[in-house]
Amino acid sequence: MVRLQPDPFLNELTSMFERTTEHGSIWVTLKHSSDKSKAQRNKMKTAGENLEFKCLIRATDGKKNISTMVGAKDHQRFQASYAILLKARLTALKKRERKDKRKATDSDKKMDISKKKSAAAKAST
Repeated sequence: MVRLQPDPFLNELTSMFERTTEHGSIWVTLKHSSDKSKAQRNKMKTAGENLEFKCLIRATDGKKNISTMVGAKDHQRFQASYAILLKARLTALKKRERKDKRKATDSDKKMDISKKKSAAAKAST
């Protein structure tokens, strides 16, 4: 796995999206990480040092794996760039079909009226 700086990571992720435009998938995972081994973390805790946690971001298309570490101070800028990239590249997703609220409430009212009529007819017989 290749660890890149955040900006080259976004560039490489863009090229991965371009390669998989026709068919294929990309998996992106985000993980809370300190980039230290467990032994190093325990030593730092006993010494009273503060651990700086970062966000480990990995991406793969099944053939190529890339990753980056983003600190707290760079996270807002990275997240904004990442969101723009996703909005631009996720064009193949299908829009969800939503019912019109008026039509849905009208049909619900009609169902309630027909249930009341049938209940009244059963009670009168």
